[in-house]
Amino acid sequence: MRVIAGKYRSRPLRSLRGMDVRPTSDRLRETLFNVLTAGNPAALEGSVWLDLFAGTGAVGIEALSRGAKEVYFVEHSAAAADAIRGNLEGLGIDQGFKILEEELPRAFWRMERQHVAADVVFIDPPYRMQDAYIKTLRALADSSLVWAMSVVIAEHEKRFDPGEEFGALRRFRHLAQGSAALSFYRMGSAGDLRV
Repeated sequence: MRVIAGKYRSRPLRSLRGMDVRPTSDRLRETLFNVLTAGNPAALEGSVWLDLFAGTGAVGIEALSRGAKEVYFVEHSAAAADAIRGNLEGLGIDQGFKILEEELPRAFWRMERQHVAADVVFIDPPYRMQDAYIKTLRALADSSLVWAMSVVIAEHEKRFDPGEEFGALRRFRHLAQGSAALSFYRMGSAGDLRV
């Protein structure tokens, strides 16, 4: 596992053993960032990210490498949070991030009190926790963390569909790659949504 592009390009990232930590593959991460930048490498400059169920932090670290201003890594597993710290430290990243080592409801409450408004939210729970997708997407739709221009992306198994809409949060794109897929959501009516 490595950083794909940007300031820390090709630098290695450490992972953890076990099925509950399943880092987003390099190939799928590359696809995700190609969609988000759409030919404009500077598209993520100054963006604010939430990396939920962050695992090793690979997606949030990729965002930092590509110019994100701040990444909130939310991960309740102490071992995974330590892996995120280790990966950040190994790359020499000492600012532009916060690690919230707690469950999502508490982390959402904390970030809302700090008036965090995310440009990009990435959700990647263990695939077996299918109910976590629905709960998290519903909570985001009802929170102040997501605004009109936010993009929410869920990584999930290709054979599992997390759903089309959650309140005003609606899916506008679906990409499958191998056994995994990415669902992209945005606030607004279906007719308003563009890639």
